[in-house]
Amino acid sequence: MAINIAIDGPAGAGKSTIAKKVAKQLGFIYVDTGAMYRAIALYMLRNAVDTEEEVEKHVKHANVEIAYQNGEQQVLLNKENVSGLIRTEEVGKMASFVAKIGEVRKQLLDLQRNLAKKENVIMDGRDIGTHVLPKADVKIYLTASASERANRRYKELCEKGIECNLQEIENAIIARDEQDMKREIAPLKQAEDAVLVDSSDMTIDEVISTIITIVKKNTKACE
Repeated sequence: MAINIAIDGPAGAGKSTIAKKVAKQLGFIYVDTGAMYRAIALYMLRNAVDTEEEVEKHVKHANVEIAYQNGEQQVLLNKENVSGLIRTEEVGKMASFVAKIGEVRKQLLDLQRNLAKKENVIMDGRDIGTHVLPKADVKIYLTASASERANRRYKELCEKGIECNLQEIENAIIARDEQDMKREIAPLKQAEDAVLVDSSDMTIDEVISTIITIVKKNTKACE
């Protein structure tokens, strides 16, 4: 029977980075649900769609699929590999907008659940433990302070040579948290049975070690 691990948390908490590394150590498949919403967001941006009503009309034309290449998740939008195009700030903001729309979530939910039925997966997002995989074997709520998440994002952009403003990044993170937590459908929140991991003062290796310890305690994944 497949083992499912859910990692939820706010934007910039390091969910994707951590989940990917934990999955590699455990030999699990990593599923980045945020990338699926970003692919839908990219489609809407390309087609200048910016209202909920229009998103509901157009989402059926945005076919998202997940493929794996050398163990890495690839996101396909209408057969085009868009993995390298969905990590911009613009796409991230649009993803937060489309993620609160029922038709979008409904379209992606079956894809996410079917993956979890077939494989041992680590899935990260905003509502994995509360909505997508409510019966997951292990649930983690990974967070960090808004200022720490902003600092991480600032350093990441600076390393890429992208000009940015730290305060603007922090303001955007706070605004996105509020939008994700207040959306009507599957809002961001910690599942009652999730283990809280605050990574504000932890290194990546420390977070990985902590999560693997939690997984070992609750499953037979590492035996």
